Amino acid sequence: MKQRTIPVSAEVRLWTQEHGDPRNPALLLVMGAGASGLGWPDELVAALARRYRVIRYDHRDTGRSSWSFDAHPYRVLDLAEDIVTVLDAYGVDRAHVVGMSMGGMLTQLLMTDHPERVISATLIGTCALSSRTPDEELPGIDPEILGMWATPWEDRGLEAELDRRVGHWRALNGTGTPFAPEEFRALERRIIEHAGRYDAPMTHGRADHSGMDRTEQLARNEVPTLITSADAEPVFPPAHARHLAQSIANSRLVEMPGMGHALPQAQLPRLAEAILAHAAQADPRT
Repeated sequence: MKQRTIPVSAEVRLWTQEHGDPRNPALLLVMGAGASGLGWPDELVAALARRYRVIRYDHRDTGRSSWSFDAHPYRVLDLAEDIVTVLDAYGVDRAHVVGMSMGGMLTQLLMTDHPERVISATLIGTCALSSRTPDEELPGIDPEILGMWATPWEDRGLEAELDRRVGHWRALNGTGTPFAPEEFRALERRIIEHAGRYDAPMTHGRADHSGMDRTEQLARNEVPTLITSADAEPVFPPAHARHLAQSIANSRLVEMPGMGHALPQAQLPRLAEAILAHAAQADPRT
């Protein structure tokens, strides 16, 4: 396991971490909004690293990367270009890319704007960057979660912040997989120790979201794309996964029974198996 900090500009640096044999094909993990790269569970990273050179990183304004938004606002499109910067810094021409939630949107931007950099894509718990009319109505985000996101952050101390984050994960987990609060409390405590701070400014929600529609490009996509369909998903319910498959050429769905918008340990073996099988099919050399 190696870590390094990569410069993006004079104001922005990204913390990154590499696992596995550097001679293996690269697999890049892209987390969701406001989430550190440590949000990818170590057990999942280890399972993928048995076959791949796994790279994960902290987005801007998370973890040990630069917290720069207030002084230097950016676009979500800039977060997608950060992926290219990370690949370049590691000397990776092409990689398998796995994106969750906002990370799945960033992966779609990478697939359409830089398809030559992507061997395969896996999209987890996300929505299509497409205005194509869906075959069915797309449900909205669970009201409880929307309420949590709309509540301004307050500093009530470390333990209270851990309580808040565990409650958030409980809602994101859904009801399909038993929730283990101690598992997520330990994860968040490690993320806070990694960052050296526990505030949560939600800067990615404040970033400029314009210019993200990729309807035509996704309809012509040639990157082999795996889409997970989680039946307990409270943020992007299964209809969104079906819309992704409808909107993205060369894609297929895999069912994840009981999974929500979280990565509990109980779901990790099945998820790792799906990612590894898809990556191997997309690049038989691995």
